[in-house]
Amino acid sequence: MCGIAGIVAGAGKAAPDLERIVAMISPLRYRGPDESGVYLDRRAALGHLRLSIIGIDGGGQPIGNETGKLWIVYNGEAYNYLELREELEAKGHRFTTRTDTEVLLHLYEEYGADFLSRINGQFALAIWDSGKEELFLARDRVGIRPLYYGWSREGSFLFASEVKAILAVDGSRELDLEALGQLFVFWTTLPGRTFFRGIQEVPPGHYLVVGKGESVPRPYWRIPFHAPEECCAFGLAETAEALRELLSDAVCLRLRSDVPVGAYLSGGLDSSVITTLIQRHCDSHLKTFSLAFQDGVFDESAAQREMVRFLGSDNRQVLVENGDIRRFFPETVWHCEKPMLRTSPVPMFLLSRLVREEGYKVVLSGEGADEILGGYNIFKEAKIRQYWAKCPDSSRRPLLLERLYPYIFRNPGRGRSFLQGFFAVSREQMHDPFFSHAVRWHAGERNLAFLAPDCLAALSQYRPMEELGRWLPDNFLHRDLLSRAQVLEMEIFLSNFLLSSQGDRVAMAHSVEMRHPFLDYRVVDFAFRLPAKWKVRGLNEKFLLRHAFRGMLPEGIASRAKHPYRAPISELFQGEVPLDYVDELLSQQSLKQSGYFNAEKIGRLYLKVKGAQPGAIGEFENMALIGALSTEILHRQFIAGFPLRRSSVLQPDLVRYGSL
Repeated sequence: MCGIAGIVAGAGKAAPDLERIVAMISPLRYRGPDESGVYLDRRAALGHLRLSIIGIDGGGQPIGNETGKLWIVYNGEAYNYLELREELEAKGHRFTTRTDTEVLLHLYEEYGADFLSRINGQFALAIWDSGKEELFLARDRVGIRPLYYGWSREGSFLFASEVKAILAVDGSRELDLEALGQLFVFWTTLPGRTFFRGIQEVPPGHYLVVGKGESVPRPYWRIPFHAPEECCAFGLAETAEALRELLSDAVCLRLRSDVPVGAYLSGGLDSSVITTLIQRHCDSHLKTFSLAFQDGVFDESAAQREMVRFLGSDNRQVLVENGDIRRFFPETVWHCEKPMLRTSPVPMFLLSRLVREEGYKVVLSGEGADEILGGYNIFKEAKIRQYWAKCPDSSRRPLLLERLYPYIFRNPGRGRSFLQGFFAVSREQMHDPFFSHAVRWHAGERNLAFLAPDCLAALSQYRPMEELGRWLPDNFLHRDLLSRAQVLEMEIFLSNFLLSSQGDRVAMAHSVEMRHPFLDYRVVDFAFRLPAKWKVRGLNEKFLLRHAFRGMLPEGIASRAKHPYRAPISELFQGEVPLDYVDELLSQQSLKQSGYFNAEKIGRLYLKVKGAQPGAIGEFENMALIGALSTEILHRQFIAGFPLRRSSVLQPDLVRYGSL
C-alpha cells in the first residue's frame, strides 16, 4: 500500500515546485517507507510513497505511459491485474514493469472512466493528463483506501491520502461544526465529509475530474439493488456452495503478493472462515495475529486458541491493557485524523505494530461480513421492533430483545423499564426510512447538549437527517427493512469508521496493508441478491455463512454467537490512573479555550465516570466523554498545534519532469 498527494495549479498561477509536493508527502512516510517519487510539469505536481508489495523491482511511481502524456500515482491493489494485463496486451499495449499500477494506467488509456468497473480491488488513484491538463481521481467501491481533496487559498487544487498532507501546505485550519454534529448523531461523518472545513473526501465508488468543467464527484458504483425477480433462485445447498466458491476465489486473489501474507484471527466466524480458506489455498505456513484484552469482557482468547489448534497456524498475540489504550489514544487520533466515540481503533493500532514487528506487510481480515451477510445486532433489533410494531401493546414481543442484550437485564425490573423507554415503537415509526437506526441516532442527538452554547447556536438550523436523505440512492425506499439497514451501515459506518479508523489508518501507521475478501465486489453483489431470511434466520445472524462453512470449521466456532469487537472506555478513567493529558484536556480552562463543549457539563460527566463502579456507565455517556476527549486531542494536534507535528523532510528517490 502507499501514500499519494498532488497539486494542480490554478489558471494563471505559477507551477507547483518540488519543495511544495515534498512538503505534502513527507508527513506520510509511514504509508510508503520503501521508495518515494515525484512528477512535475507546468501545471501539476504528483507525489508518491511506496510500500512495495507487487512488482517490487522497477515499480517506482509516478509512472507514465509511452508518450509521457498520462501519469499515475496509485495507492492500492488491483487483484485481477494479471488478467487485465493479458487483455491489454492482446489489444497492443506494452508494459515496462510488472506492477498493477502500470496495468491501471493502460486500462484508463483504453477505456477512460469506464475502466473503474473492470477493477477488482481496493484503491485510491490519481491520473494526470498533461495534454488536456486534466486530473482524474477515483476511489474503490466501498472506500477501503482514503482520498481527500480541497482548494488552497490561492486557488490550487490539492489531494492526498491523508488530510495532514493537505494541511502541510495550506494554512487554513478550522474544525467543521456540522461534522462534529454528525459524529454525535451518526457516530461518524456522512460520506464525503471530513472534520476539517474546506477539505472533502472522494466518496466510495466515486470519481472526480478536475479540469475545465465543474469538479463534482460522480458515482460509478453504488450498493447493489436487485428486484425480486433478479434475486437468488437457487436452493439453500446450491447457494451455500456458490458463496463458498466466491469467497475462495476472493481469498485466492488477495493472496497475490510478492511478500508474505498473514491474517487477523479474532476467534469469530468471519476471520475463522478467511483463515481456513487461506490455509487451503496458501503454500506457505499460515501466520495469524490476534488481540487479547486485560478485561475478560472484551477478550476472545479462548476462541482464538481453538482456531489456532484447528489451523495449526503460527499465531502471535498482543495483550492490550487499559493503560495501553489510554497511552496510545492520542497517537491513534493523529493517524485517524478524526474524533471518535469509541476506543476500539487503539488495539488495532497495537495489533498492526505487532504485524510489522514480525516482518509482515500484508494481512487478510474479515471486515464486511457483518454488513453484507447480516451479522449485527442492529439488524435483529430492527426485525424484533418491526414485529413489536404490529402489536405495540404486547408485553411478550419486546422480551425478545433480552436475547440480544442480556447484560441489560441482569436486573429484570430496571432492564425491562429501560427496554420500554429506549426501544418503544409504534406503527407510525415503521414509515420512517431510517427505522432500523433512528432509535440510536435520536439517543445520540441528546449528546449534542454537551456542545458549547455557541456551537449549538451555529447548528440550530442544520438538519443532519436531511443531508443523509439527499445522499442515499434513489432505490433506497424500494428495499426491504434488512436491506435498508445494511445500506445505512455500509454507507455511513463501514467506510468512515471500520475501514478507516479501525482499518487503513491504524494499519498504515505501521506500514501494514489490510485486505478484505468479504468486500470483493462480486461477493457484495451476491449477498444483496439473497433473501433476508438467509441472512438473519429467526434471530440467528449470518445464517447462510454459518451453513456454508459448517463442517469446515470447529463446531464451537461455527455455532458461536457473535461477540462484537469492543474496547474499554470508562475503565480507562477509573481506579489508579496517571495524571496525564486527559486531565489537562478535560479541564475547565482547556475546554473553554477550545470552545467546542460546555465545560461544566463535560466536567460533571468526567467526575461521574471516574467515580462510577465498573460497568455502571451507559453506552451513550461513554461515547460523549470519549467524543469530547478525542475532539480536544484533534484540536490540539491539527488546529491549535500550528505547525503540524514536525516530520523530517524526505529526499525523493525519483524525480520526473514533464513540460515546464
